[in-house]
Amino acid sequence: MKNVSRRRFLQASAAAAVVAAAPAVVTASKSGSALVLGEGDHRFEVHHAWPQLPEKYSWQTTHNVALDEAGNLYVVHEGRANLKEHPSIFVFDPDGKFLRAFGSEFQGGGHGIEVRKEGSEEFLYVCAYQQVKSFAKMTLEGETVWRKHAPMEAGVYADGEDTNPQKVWGRNRFMPTNFAFLDDGGFLLADGYGSFYVHRYDKEGNWVSKFGGPGKGEGTFATPHGIWIDRRKRGEPEIVVCDRAHHTLQFFTMDGKYLRTQPGFGLPANLDTWEDLLLVPELHARITLLDAKNEVAAQLGADVERVTKTVKNVRGDAAKWIDGKFVHPHDACFGPGGDVYVAEWVATGRVTKLKRL
Repeated sequence: MKNVSRRRFLQASAAAAVVAAAPAVVTASKSGSALVLGEGDHRFEVHHAWPQLPEKYSWQTTHNVALDEAGNLYVVHEGRANLKEHPSIFVFDPDGKFLRAFGSEFQGGGHGIEVRKEGSEEFLYVCAYQQVKSFAKMTLEGETVWRKHAPMEAGVYADGEDTNPQKVWGRNRFMPTNFAFLDDGGFLLADGYGSFYVHRYDKEGNWVSKFGGPGKGEGTFATPHGIWIDRRKRGEPEIVVCDRAHHTLQFFTMDGKYLRTQPGFGLPANLDTWEDLLLVPELHARITLLDAKNEVAAQLGADVERVTKTVKNVRGDAAKWIDGKFVHPHDACFGPGGDVYVAEWVATGRVTKLKRL
């Protein structure tokens, strides 16, 4: 099966090595009337605010993106708890045309979203934090297959966290952020804002085990926000976790045994693979592409110094955004030909398409 996207198919193989000293690509240029990022094998035409919502809807802090086999894009935003009937998930066709909206049950906490093919049918996996504190399997049309809350059998959560979730943060709280899919039909769920554990579930959504937890690294985490199974090379696949507050990636065996840590990132948020590339959106204003050796192949749209140090409130003021530069990439996924779709953690929401050239 041809490699396409984490949201569309499971990739082939595992990764290794350390980050190289400097990226090959950091530039932006004009090609005709289009803005182009990158050079060489990693050139992308930039289309900010690519999908447009109908007037009756509004973006409320875009969080994650996913693609189905037909090339339709699913976008989940956090939403606001006081807009309970407003959808949290929007769907767009391959041209960016709005198709449908659903998911009001995640409003105020919408976070992670993935598409998985099971047999001949595709499903959405969605998770939410804040006061919602749940995760669900859904059809692509938005019908719920099952919905679950905190796995109390894990032994790390406060009483009532599964039956009476509140907007309370802490290491004994359940605030899931992202999924990774296993070959046996099960999945991993990162509790990135809550307990800092990674939970393993079977294909029916039953809790199996956990690994990680809070700590200083090398098998423990400070905000394990993103997670992915790296199958890029032959050999054993590896679990990769974005240990966001430590600014690192941590690699594990498929049993959850710690292997190594890779530094050099600015709040890495999530992961995806396409061919031999590993995609790392970083909240510190850039997109990083790692090659098969996990060396930096490109860093796109970087605006790190200005966003993190010199200009205040870039996130909340679209007038301060610069074309071809990112503010806070929170998630990104590859399209079938290596295009990249980016969701940014900004107050008004923004989804950018990087069309591979």
